[in-house]
Amino acid sequence: MSYSSSSKFPLLMPLMVACLIMAASGSNFHNDFDITWGDGRGKIANNGEVLTLSLDKQSGSGFQSKNEYLFGKIDMQLKLVPGNSAGTVTAYYLSSKGSTWDEIDFEFLGNLSGDPYILHTNVFSQGKGNREQQFYLWFDPTTDFHTYSILWNPQRIIFSVDDTPIREFKNMESIGVPFPKNQPMRIYSSLWNADDWATRGGLVKTDWTQAPFTASYKNFNADACVWSNGASSCKSNAPSSSTSTNNAWFSQEMDSAKQQRLQWVQQNYMIYNYCTDAKRFPQGLPPECKMS
Repeated sequence: MSYSSSSKFPLLMPLMVACLIMAASGSNFHNDFDITWGDGRGKIANNGEVLTLSLDKQSGSGFQSKNEYLFGKIDMQLKLVPGNSAGTVTAYYLSSKGSTWDEIDFEFLGNLSGDPYILHTNVFSQGKGNREQQFYLWFDPTTDFHTYSILWNPQRIIFSVDDTPIREFKNMESIGVPFPKNQPMRIYSSLWNADDWATRGGLVKTDWTQAPFTASYKNFNADACVWSNGASSCKSNAPSSSTSTNNAWFSQEMDSAKQQRLQWVQQNYMIYNYCTDAKRFPQGLPPECKMS
């Protein structure tokens, strides 16, 4: 499969999300993130406007947010490793700590030149994952910046690409499915070598003659509840003005137009869904799969 815009895209709603971008973080990487590993391979440039991660044969690199969050809408623009990116993984995710951690994952699995990236998503709750869905993208993510978003509120998690939802994971605690809601999470990102599994199950190895590999980041936004010293910046884990436009994310759900766009992505670009992998779950599919 190659990148194509030939599939029919449903009519898009006016992009109201642009009105919701807040100025809370000011999109300055010096203020919002720490580069945590890579021995100089992670860099912040342009007065804090751009962050780059690099990978060579000796090491990858990574960063994490200074803040922890308990619910929010997180946006980041990424431009992925161009050319022959086989064997590389760019991970961008929310995660808590400990043996029963929660995690919300975007992972971008590199590929040979001309072949599409695979966007891998997963949700961990109380240390349990195994909820993978994978997608091709409907554009080349290496030629320009695109926005990858996580909406996380007490009712649902929605993964979006350029304001197009690609996945929804609903709170189904009522049928015994744990949901991330009690553990604050930091934002993490890393670029690393995973050629033992990332591309065609590990058959295609990283071509180190192409190194260094570089991924770029800009325009971070976190409209979110910050967790600090055991307390949330939002009263009772809910923004005090949750009915206002700026905090609509706390109770946001998909309207019919967004649901149509989600279906378009899943019908045309989803390449793996754990909820349809009966061989993987011989004792029966996970309970949330039976509800969707």
